[in-house]
Amino acid sequence: MPIEINSKSNPLRTPWNKGRLVGQKRPLRPKEVWAIRVLLQIRNCKRYLAMFNLAIDSKLRGCDLVSLRVDDIAVGGHVRDRATIVQRKTSRPVEFEITEQTRASLQDWLNARPAESGLSRFKIGEGYKVMSGLAHLFFCSVAGCSSTADG
Repeated sequence: MPIEINSKSNPLRTPWNKGRLVGQKRPLRPKEVWAIRVLLQIRNCKRYLAMFNLAIDSKLRGCDLVSLRVDDIAVGGHVRDRATIVQRKTSRPVEFEITEQTRASLQDWLNARPAESGLSRFKIGEGYKVMSGLAHLFFCSVAGCSSTADG
C-alpha cells in the first residue's frame, strides 16, 4: 500500500539535488592521493601538502584537522611520531601515528612559515572559504598557491 505525501511546494520545481551524488563519497584511490601530493609538491604548497598528508594519516574530520594546534603535533620545533587529540564530535581522544613522509612535510612547513609567536594553528589563507575537505586541497593543487595563501 503506497503512502501518499502531501506537499505544499510547487510540483514543477525540481529538487536541488536531483541528479547529484549525495551522501558518502568513495575514498580516494592511492593513485589519486599520489597525484594530489605530486601537484602540491610541484606548486610548492607547503601548508596544503602538510595538511593533506596529515589528513590522510590521521583520518580526522575536517573540523578537527583545521583546529589542530602546532603544539599538538610538534614539540620544540620537531614533529612528533604520534599525536593525540580530542575529537569535537565524539569528545573522545584519538591517537594517530604521523608517518615519515608527513613528518617531513610538516617540518618543511614549520621551517618555512613566518616566526609569529601567536600563530599556533593550521590556518587556511585569509580570504579563502574553507571548501569541503579535500576539495579545497585539490583546488589549491590545480589552481596554484599564491604566497599569501601558503605561508
